[in-house]
Amino acid sequence: MDSASTLDANTLLSTAREATGLEDLGADTWREGLARLVDALNAEARLNDIGVLVATGDIVAYLTNRLRVVEWHRQHPELARTDVTPPIVIVGQGRTGTTILHDILAQDPANRVPLTWEVDHPIPPPQTATYETDPRIAQSQAQLDMSELVIPGFKSMHPMGAQLPQECVRITGSDFRSMIFPTQYRVPSYGHWLIYEADVTPAYHWHRRYLQVLQSQHHGERWVLKSPGHVWCLPNLLAEYPNALLVQTHRDPLRIIASIASLLATLRKLASDDTSIADGAAEFAEYLLEGLDRSVSAREHGTVPAERVMDVQFRDFLADPMKTVRSIYQRLNLTLTPAAEKRMRAFIAANPQDRHGLHQYTFADTALDAGEWRERARRYQQYFDVASES
Repeated sequence: MDSASTLDANTLLSTAREATGLEDLGADTWREGLARLVDALNAEARLNDIGVLVATGDIVAYLTNRLRVVEWHRQHPELARTDVTPPIVIVGQGRTGTTILHDILAQDPANRVPLTWEVDHPIPPPQTATYETDPRIAQSQAQLDMSELVIPGFKSMHPMGAQLPQECVRITGSDFRSMIFPTQYRVPSYGHWLIYEADVTPAYHWHRRYLQVLQSQHHGERWVLKSPGHVWCLPNLLAEYPNALLVQTHRDPLRIIASIASLLATLRKLASDDTSIADGAAEFAEYLLEGLDRSVSAREHGTVPAERVMDVQFRDFLADPMKTVRSIYQRLNLTLTPAAEKRMRAFIAANPQDRHGLHQYTFADTALDAGEWRERARRYQQYFDVASES
């Protein structure tokens, strides 16, 4: 990247503060992550000119949202005392059905999910009366449509929509301790710090503050949340939400690696001209298995108690999505109303797996040794009885 295009953390901060007229970013927990991210973007991400603009816009947006959320809490101190209903949190690794499961559960009006538009633009908080008509919906959708023009075909890998549920990594992004950044950009030094060195506890405190704002004027009976990013941080997640029910989805890890590597290569084209499936696999394969191994350790050590988690095999979910949904409701002693089930079934019918085209990929594209990584995945597959896929 040309030195004239180098990102500068202080400039990004100044831009966000000038845009909002606000100064206070709350606790300083965001600062180290921002510094490490900017250094990695400059040194490792291979950004093109558009990539510099995209990264600048992303970071300024996260800082802007942080400034506004902190200010809203300052003006409404009572929010800090409000409870975040013990949520259902889908914590499976990426490419294991987490997105479609989240989308299906969102069809029940009793389930409060964070939608993309409100995560993008949380202030002022969404209101029930205008939740379906808020002008920020069109604003977010226009941004998503532009992304699809720049990286055509991405929807076949990951459905996007302003009124579709959003992942928690987009919330913790404002604390700059989030897997959203290694996913969007090639930033291995930041990724290594985040997974192996960073204390992510503050990111979960921030996550709660964000939800307190979002729910303040549009309530639900319970939150339903989702992010593969949680699988590395299960103790932190449960420390913040000790009564949550975790739903962990499981799939052959080699399929996860191949699918995510393909997704990374496509997504990173938005910001770089130098991206490949093999490059993404070389960077992410160990991250992914580390996360899965941590989920095993959390069970073995009792960090994640058996009564706080249920497991879903990807193949079983695909075969009968509603059976999985009913199991979740039964586990929580919740009522799945006929109206909610009808909405869920209609959503499933309207959103077949190939609606936006099929995401095609092979493990061979990763340039990794299948035997080596099959052995690396043995502990996880044996513990959760996860079958290998052809």
